[in-house]
Amino acid sequence: MPLTDTAVRQAKPAEKDFTLKDGDGLALFIATNGNKSWHFRFTLHSKPARISLGTYPEISLKDARERRDKARSLVAKGIDPRLERRREQQEAGVGAANTFEAVANRWYEFKAPRLTDGRKGSAAQSRRYLDKDLIPVLGKIPVADVRRSDVLMAVRRVEARKALNVAEKCRTWLNQIFRFAIAEGLLELNPASDLDIIAAAQPPVQHNPILRREELPAFLAKLKDFPGLEMTRIAVRLLLLTGVRTGELRNASPDQFDLEAGLWSIPPEGVKQLRSRVRTEGGAIPSYLVPLPRQAVEELRKLKTMTGKGRYVFAGRNDPSRPMSENTVNAAIKKMGYEGKLTGHGIRGTISTALNEMGYNADWIEAQLSHAGENKVRGSYNHAQYVEQRREMMQAWADGLDVLCISSAQVLNQ
Repeated sequence: MPLTDTAVRQAKPAEKDFTLKDGDGLALFIATNGNKSWHFRFTLHSKPARISLGTYPEISLKDARERRDKARSLVAKGIDPRLERRREQQEAGVGAANTFEAVANRWYEFKAPRLTDGRKGSAAQSRRYLDKDLIPVLGKIPVADVRRSDVLMAVRRVEARKALNVAEKCRTWLNQIFRFAIAEGLLELNPASDLDIIAAAQPPVQHNPILRREELPAFLAKLKDFPGLEMTRIAVRLLLLTGVRTGELRNASPDQFDLEAGLWSIPPEGVKQLRSRVRTEGGAIPSYLVPLPRQAVEELRKLKTMTGKGRYVFAGRNDPSRPMSENTVNAAIKKMGYEGKLTGHGIRGTISTALNEMGYNADWIEAQLSHAGENKVRGSYNHAQYVEQRREMMQAWADGLDVLCISSAQVLNQ
């Protein structure tokens, strides 16, 4: 039965989205938030499709029927009304405020403050791949006209270059962008939903390579005679002595260290595991406390005479106002002959494996490495726990490294 103006006006939202049919493919879609919009469903080349005809009350029942009739006429001629509308809008230069590019940029502006910073952070990554992969394919299309096939084509292009991890991220961002558009009232159905069902299979996870304890003497000998900058050698040495992340080391400032107390206090916003809590809980999150073994303090005192009182303890070689490059540590490890055998992040795995094999308390190890741990509730605050226990553990670890270094030197001299 065809709709009436009264039925359209009085239609109320329900617990779930629903539609009221008018006729010849026209229907009124009522969202749970009360938004009403017109849809025209049609079949073209034996495939069902749908086009949005606008929102109510901006588009009346009479207007919606006129738009449906125009669209039906195009379908009868074998023309996709969505492509025709897209062409008309591009020629007229209208609808730019709600193209995929415009909506994606609004989503990014909304989302960016909640994403992680840094070149490899989610804020930079999402911006980079929006500009590189998604906007070039989808950008000019009105967001309400983006079809599932359009979205799939954009993702398939990423998969084609074997960037499967990027493709997975793109699927997530696309899903969020279209949900954002739904919240803005620009469309009702998400063309990026359920894309994971047809995603290319991910390769096995490649974990960062680590060294076993029996491999450490040779590595320590190479590190002692490292031919590069002394600052770089100290950076690798401190990673071995503390277990912090390379980003935490690179961005360390002099005021974070109390060398007399042998303690490194990293603000929570600088710790990967704590950033999301900082955004939601503000200043209530304690710093990540890293007890410094005697050997680490010695290295830091040595470094202080080299770098002075700059902003960063490990300042950039060419620009002291910026931290050391994120590639420096891995380049040094490669230079030592350990390419494919160890990475800066893999040092953390080396320490974790060794300390667990040595029988230390797992909670102490997790706290030292600022891991969340299996117990998420406990993990939410353990970054500042067990400081004295960890101090003894890391001092024993550092002393053990010294013994290994001495033994490797004796073997080399025989």
